[in-house]
Amino acid sequence: MKHPRTVDDVMTHAVVSARLGAPVKEIVRSMRRWGVSAVPVLSAEGRVVGVVSEADILGKVPGEDRDSVGSVTAGSLMSAPAVTVPRGATIAGAARLMGRGRLKRLPVVDEEGRPVGVVSRGDLLKVYLRSDAEVAEDVRHELLTHLIPEGDTALTVRVADGAVTLTGRLPESVSADLALRLARAVPGVVDAAAEFTTA
Repeated sequence: MKHPRTVDDVMTHAVVSARLGAPVKEIVRSMRRWGVSAVPVLSAEGRVVGVVSEADILGKVPGEDRDSVGSVTAGSLMSAPAVTVPRGATIAGAARLMGRGRLKRLPVVDEEGRPVGVVSRGDLLKVYLRSDAEVAEDVRHELLTHLIPEGDTALTVRVADGAVTLTGRLPESVSADLALRLARAVPGVVDAAAEFTTA
């Protein structure tokens, strides 16, 4: 089974969106119906140009003037430019982007900027629910595929609650730091340590 490495592996493929001219009531109905707190706003060409969140609506829609509420649209409410992520972005990269912007969800776009999904904080956290055995298998696979020629090592990978311990022998051409960096890049790894001997 393919282990999750990019947002494409964990994102929700259904996208609830709004057109630029969508009135606020339509946006709120969509949010309530689909249980989302923000929707991407699409241009006439279908590209993501902004995002309307609950905070945008509550902060910008006049509370008392009912007539003006009817004229408020997604285009006037949205935060722009939209913070998006390509479907091939790493899970770690998407998490950093969310953390910097204090975002709960990111629209996932294709090469043309059109939405193909949405990734949430909860989606990104799923990688930490993987079993230690799955994580160990993926770490072993990454090390043997990218660093160590087959049959040229005696490597042991142990994982406990996402913490990886690498022991054994590395070829002289491979540094322990590089092996640890590769191990830490595997989704679900929370820490990595090594006790290597050289070949």
